Amino acid sequence: MNNFEFYNPVKIIFGKDQLEKLATLIPVNKKVLMLYGGGSIFKNNVHASIKKALQNHTVLEFGGIEPNPHYETAIKAVDLIKKENIEFLLAVGGGSVIDATKFIAAAAFVEDKEPWEILNNHLPIKKALPLGTVLTLPATGSEMNSGGVITRIATHEKRAFGSPLVFPQFSVLMPEAAGTLPKRQVANGVVDAFVHVMEQYITFPAGAPLQDRFAEAVLHTLVEEGPKAFANPADYSAMSNLMWSATMALNGVIACGVPQDWTTHMIGHELTAFFGIDHARTLAIIAPPLYRHCLNDKQEKLAQYGERIWGVTGNTVQEKALAAIEKTEQFFHSLEIKTRLSEYTPKYEGTAEKIAERFTERGWVGMGERQSIKPTDVEKIVKASY
Repeated sequence: MNNFEFYNPVKIIFGKDQLEKLATLIPVNKKVLMLYGGGSIFKNNVHASIKKALQNHTVLEFGGIEPNPHYETAIKAVDLIKKENIEFLLAVGGGSVIDATKFIAAAAFVEDKEPWEILNNHLPIKKALPLGTVLTLPATGSEMNSGGVITRIATHEKRAFGSPLVFPQFSVLMPEAAGTLPKRQVANGVVDAFVHVMEQYITFPAGAPLQDRFAEAVLHTLVEEGPKAFANPADYSAMSNLMWSATMALNGVIACGVPQDWTTHMIGHELTAFFGIDHARTLAIIAPPLYRHCLNDKQEKLAQYGERIWGVTGNTVQEKALAAIEKTEQFFHSLEIKTRLSEYTPKYEGTAEKIAERFTERGWVGMGERQSIKPTDVEKIVKASY
């Protein structure tokens, strides 16, 4: 097992009838900005419940945060924060709203540079507004980690950032609110969480059996409960297990002491930036061809995954690894998620070359758990996804 440090200060409040606790979680003397997306929180009564809980607080609102949140929108929120002297941020919704809120919390204190530098050149985050979250959509795990991803529409870029200063102080997890989600969003949540685990698990053996079993527990639960939640989002038991699995997939626990990949995400972000494809669906497009391309490096863990999660058999490690990849694609298809780039856009030709060129320009010349994936490999992986 590798050396590691683990820190996660996020307080989790999970389940039904929990929103009244917001009154004690946010200091009453703090001026609050509530941030949300397209307005689903008005339909599921979450907005009204929050307003009631915070009736003794001063609360302003900022809506319209997009899926794959836009940098341009986040900057408008920063301007409002400065104008109104906001002291606490409350993100209400899914991972996109939470990611945007984390970025806004940090960008509010960038004075001498453009806030984009946090994303473009990893400008150190030295200060951030305190924030909390109310989660109504299981997927990204952003409610219990210190990272996020922002899209800049003007340049078709999607970039990641992170800092311990943007850990939420608390997160209220609401499976019941997720019961009104469209099935498409539930499917996205299952696949997003699934691939988050795979990025930390499908690497190479690191003498960390407990971490493997943690990862496999999340995968097993997603395989068992994800389809139930997809079939009936109002199934509270299934949605509860999906939501907690998505949180556990990316709160740092399963990452302790093991190598990690994240190349699927790096490539997937570009597909979203270029074509606006849902984040989870870009992962479903890229993961299978990436695993096949990196089969020699990943086959031991792929075979283990295939045996333990899917019950695959074979005469060789490679046979089991390839069968595991097939099972993964079949699982995505069972959630009505397509796995070829050409199924999402007729303009896919040339995409592989563009992404490889971008990675070269950024100096991303050694990616993956072995730092062995080059831009030329990325080009081959993306072409294999067509």
